[in-house]
Amino acid sequence: MSMIEPRFRDIYLKFYKESYFTPTALDLKTKELIAIGCSLIAKCEGCIEGHIKKALEVGCSKEEISDAIVVAIGIAAASVLDSSDKAATKLDLHHFEGIQIKTSAGEKLG
Repeated sequence: MSMIEPRFRDIYLKFYKESYFTPTALDLKTKELIAIGCSLIAKCEGCIEGHIKKALEVGCSKEEISDAIVVAIGIAAASVLDSSDKAATKLDLHHFEGIQIKTSAGEKLG
């Protein structure tokens, strides 16, 4: 943050403190789990390490942290699918159109 003008740094820190540490509808454990997922999607290594450490400090279990990571993986994967679908539409590609995919629960996709 040393390269950010102090007034903007102060605005950021005030926002961070207000949105993160001031009591809201979400408790701190929930916010940490959300922060882990967001940090992974944003690819912020310092954020990931800091939020995993803080999550453990506020009582998040290994399973809760794992769930947050799995949700982030799902969102990241969905982003790849969305981007490739948009590219296919723009390029008018229909490689596997008409093929139905079934999930493990028996739901049909595609």
